[in-house]
Amino acid sequence: MKKLLTPFLLLAFIFVFSIDGYAQCKGFTKKDCLPVLDPYIYNGQLNSALLNEGDVAELLLTFYGNQEYRLLICSQEILGNVEFNLLDKDRNLIFSNKDHNYTNMWDFTSTSTQQLIIEVVIPESTNEGGNIVSGCVSILMGFLSTE
Repeated sequence: MKKLLTPFLLLAFIFVFSIDGYAQCKGFTKKDCLPVLDPYIYNGQLNSALLNEGDVAELLLTFYGNQEYRLLICSQEILGNVEFNLLDKDRNLIFSNKDHNYTNMWDFTSTSTQQLIIEVVIPESTNEGGNIVSGCVSILMGFLSTE
């Protein structure tokens, strides 16, 4: 009986903390990130995660032709200068915020309908205490109304 209970408790523990992290990020995104999209219209996709120092995350999004977009990478300050790159499907670099003083957004017009990769790089911490730094990162996309 004890052998069956231990894996169950471990899974329950992981599940509870995953939900807690998601809820934390969802609240952060709604409060601190969504207002930054204005005057762009939020596309309704919530792409957020709790990331650790040194993590690299990627997201594939579709951008439609002749549409103006704002791409926003919103992260908690504890993570430092979060780098993001916009890549085409062949992984050619279109934009890197590293070349623009680590700005957290980029406004652009998509000339054709295409799928692009957003790559987010969390810097390594200079914290010597040995604690792993983690925080919420949200990737948001907004568009301007054509009406």
